[in-house]
Amino acid sequence: MAAHADESTSQSMAAEPPSLDIPKANISRFKNKQKRSEAYRKLKAQLKKQKLKEKARKKMERKASGSKAPPKKAPKTIENMRVYDETMVDPEDEEVAHDEEHDEMAPYFNRQTLPKVLITASDISRFKCKVLCRQLQSCIPNSEIYPRRLSALKKVIPQAVERGFTDLIVINGNKKLPDAMLVCHLPNGPTAHFKLSNVKLRKEIKKCGETTDHQPELILNNFNTRLGHSVGRLLAALFPHDPDFVGRRVITFHNQRDFIFFRHHRYIFRNAKKVGLQELGPRFTLKLRSLQKGTFDTKFGEYEWVHKRHEMETSRRKFFL
Repeated sequence: MAAHADESTSQSMAAEPPSLDIPKANISRFKNKQKRSEAYRKLKAQLKKQKLKEKARKKMERKASGSKAPPKKAPKTIENMRVYDETMVDPEDEEVAHDEEHDEMAPYFNRQTLPKVLITASDISRFKCKVLCRQLQSCIPNSEIYPRRLSALKKVIPQAVERGFTDLIVINGNKKLPDAMLVCHLPNGPTAHFKLSNVKLRKEIKKCGETTDHQPELILNNFNTRLGHSVGRLLAALFPHDPDFVGRRVITFHNQRDFIFFRHHRYIFRNAKKVGLQELGPRFTLKLRSLQKGTFDTKFGEYEWVHKRHEMETSRRKFFL
């Protein structure tokens, strides 16, 4: 009887899954820093080894269960744990559709007006800012570059309106790198001010291709709130909505955690499942600082939204776009 009990006990112990709870040694008892680091390294390796064993065991169980296996749990990310925002846009909302039909960008989406973009840089900008302006000109159809020549933006904007420009892009920078971008919709606004970072010019991108004159396709991702919807339409109004699919050029504005990533690619369909991409550059990241009604006016301008770091960044899971 005792032998039978021992055998059953050993079988039940073998059937139990290994536990991940490893009693942590009191590493702080080592006064020597080198010995303390070595003990911590061994403990981390032991935990990692046991975690891999547990992962392999679960994989074997799922394989043995077949179709009866429970569904995999979705991993928790900052995006799917996002704090609920009351201004999230429903595409089927009648109020949103009414606003789109009557906002400043409506003629461009209805193809009644062709965008014409003026690109310029601040007077203190250096070589990299000017190169970025030239590369943006090759990305945006029907765009032109003009030097500022020490002119204030309040003088540049009326001159641009007289010459028929519909949008103004200003690249600002310090003595070395571009660090800000201003996008102003003419003649009545709105105006968005972005922080500019992670700028990579074409020479700095590996295997960068050469752009063509074909009008690009446009992709906007994750502009889900009312504020994000307005910013997305402002950026989309820079491009004509008549893409030339033969050129296979695509411009992407991808919003993730309130950072807007700008990418420029050429694609090719290799087969029914695979697509090849070649980056054409440039590459940069935008962070919205303010959205202003009307054209650029720092003194009397009315702001729709201003980023206030200490008041707004209270949670990592709260986003505004």
